[in-house]
Amino acid sequence: WAHVTNRVCKMQVFSCSLLVYVLCSVSRTSSQRLDGESGSKPHILMVLVDDWGWANVGYHRDPATDEVQTPNFDRLAKKEGVELDQHYAHCACSPSRSSLLSGRLPIHVNVDNGDVRRYNEQDPISGFQGIPRNMTAIAEKLKQAGYATHQVGKWDAGMATPDHTPKGRGFDTSFGYFHHQNDYFTDKQGFCLEGLETPTDLWDTNGPAYGQNGTDYEEHVFATKVLDIVLKHNVSQPLFLYYAPHIVHGPLQVPKDYEEKFNFIDDKTRRVYHAMVKYLDDIVGNVTQAFVNRGMWNNTLMVVSSDNGGPEYFSGGANNYPLKGAKLSNWQGGVRVNAFVSGGFLPQSMRGTTLDGYIAMCDWYATFCHLAGVDPTDTRAAAAKLPPIDSLNMWPYVSGMNHTSPRVDVPLGPQIMGGLEGAGGGAGLISGQYKILVGHIGQDGWTGPQYPNDTNPAGGINAIADCGKGCLFDIKKDPEEHENLAHSMPEVLAEMQGKYKSVMESLFLPNRGILSPRACDYVRDHYHGFWGPFLP
Repeated sequence: WAHVTNRVCKMQVFSCSLLVYVLCSVSRTSSQRLDGESGSKPHILMVLVDDWGWANVGYHRDPATDEVQTPNFDRLAKKEGVELDQHYAHCACSPSRSSLLSGRLPIHVNVDNGDVRRYNEQDPISGFQGIPRNMTAIAEKLKQAGYATHQVGKWDAGMATPDHTPKGRGFDTSFGYFHHQNDYFTDKQGFCLEGLETPTDLWDTNGPAYGQNGTDYEEHVFATKVLDIVLKHNVSQPLFLYYAPHIVHGPLQVPKDYEEKFNFIDDKTRRVYHAMVKYLDDIVGNVTQAFVNRGMWNNTLMVVSSDNGGPEYFSGGANNYPLKGAKLSNWQGGVRVNAFVSGGFLPQSMRGTTLDGYIAMCDWYATFCHLAGVDPTDTRAAAAKLPPIDSLNMWPYVSGMNHTSPRVDVPLGPQIMGGLEGAGGGAGLISGQYKILVGHIGQDGWTGPQYPNDTNPAGGINAIADCGKGCLFDIKKDPEEHENLAHSMPEVLAEMQGKYKSVMESLFLPNRGILSPRACDYVRDHYHGFWGPFLP
C-alpha cells in the first residue's frame, strides 16, 4: 500500500483540472441532433469497466448506501439511458474482451484467460493468447465505414505479433497495457527470469510509451488521453472511442485523497475498492461532459459494461450481492454484469427504462456495424476456417423498435487458465428462463450488503458445488440461484443437457502454446525494459 498512502492527488484538483481542460478547449454548439432518428452515423463511446461488482454501483443499491458513490453512472443509466438488466459476459477478463472485439461468443474465440506471452509455433493463426490472427476486429469494420478509431486502457486480447495489438486490430491510435493488470503508479507488470527488472507494460500505438510511464496515477493518465482524443476530434467524422479502464482490477491502488473520503469503511480492501469506483465515476462524468461541449453528445451512443462479475476472492474487494458467486465462476455473480446504454443518439422514449432481454458481450459487434452501415460478416476469418461471428444486432431492441431481444441462448464457456481448466469455473448454458451448470462451480455462496468485512473477509466464499452433469435453475423466478431444480424437473434438465451438449460441440479451443522466452528477449534487446510484440 506504499503507493497509495504516499500519493497526494486532491479530489478537487483532479476533477476541476479535467473540467477546466474541457471547458477551455472547446466551445458549445447549437446544432446538436436530438436523437438517433436523424439517420446519421453516431459517435460510439464504448466503456468496458474491469472487475466491477454488481453491488458496486449506486443504481443496484436499494436502500442507497454512502459506500457506493456513483452519481454519474446512476444518471447515465437510470435517467438518461437504458439499464441492461440481463447483460452477460464471460467470467474472466481476456475472454470477454476477445468476445467484444471479435463479435464471437467466448466459446468461439477465447475461453482461456492466459498470459499474453504464449505462443504455439505450429499454429500461425490461433497459436497465441487472445483473438486468433485472422479474425476481423470491430475497429477494422468501423474504419471501413469512415470512423476514426481510438483505444485507451487495458487491452488483454493478445500481444504476440503486431497483428495482435490495438493498431493491428484497426485502431488509429492506442494507449494502454497488454497484460491483465499492471501497477497503477509504476506501470510495471510481470517478470523475466534473466535478472531483468520488472518490465513496464505501457504501449503507445506503435511502440513503448517511453517517458510516459510512472508519471501519474495510471487512470488519471488514461482519462487525460481520452479527453485529448475527444477535444481534438473532427466532429464531422464519426468517432469510435474504446475506453477500457484499469479500474477496478487489482492491484487495489488509489490516490490517498480518494481513499480518505471513505475512511468510514473499516475494511481496507472494501474502502479502496469503493474509492476506485468513485474515481472512475468522476472520470466518466468529465468525459461525457467533453462530448457535450464538443456538440457530439446528442449524436453519441454510449455503451457501458463490466467485463465480468466483481472479484470476491482474496484482495479482490468487489461485491455482487445479492447474486451468487463472483468473477471466475459461472454463477450469475460471475457473468451477469453491470451494463447500460446512454447518449443523445438513444431515442427519448427509451431513456429511463430497463430492458430484461438477454444481451451477450459479442452482440455489440453487429450492433455497431449496423449503425455504421457496414456488413458484419467476417470473410477473412471464413477463409482461414475460423468460427463466424455470433453477434446479433441489438439496436432494434435497445432503441425500442422491437420489444424482445433476438438472443434466446447465452452459452457460458469454461474458465481456462493457460490451457488448464480454471479452479471452479465449470461451464453452462442459459436458454430461455432456465440455466444449466455442469462440472465443479466454485464460489458457491452469497455475500451480504457490506462485503468484504471483518467476519467475512475477501476470499471468504470457498465452497465448490459439484454439479456433475447438471445443476438447473430458473433464473427468471430465482435470479439468485437458491433452488437447484435438477431433481424436481428431470424433463427440463434432460432438454437443457441436450442443448448444452449441442452448443459445446462447437467449442473453439486451439493449442495456444507455452510462455515464449522471446517475449523477455524483446523486453531486453528491443524495447529497453517494456513489454511488446515479440514475433513478426
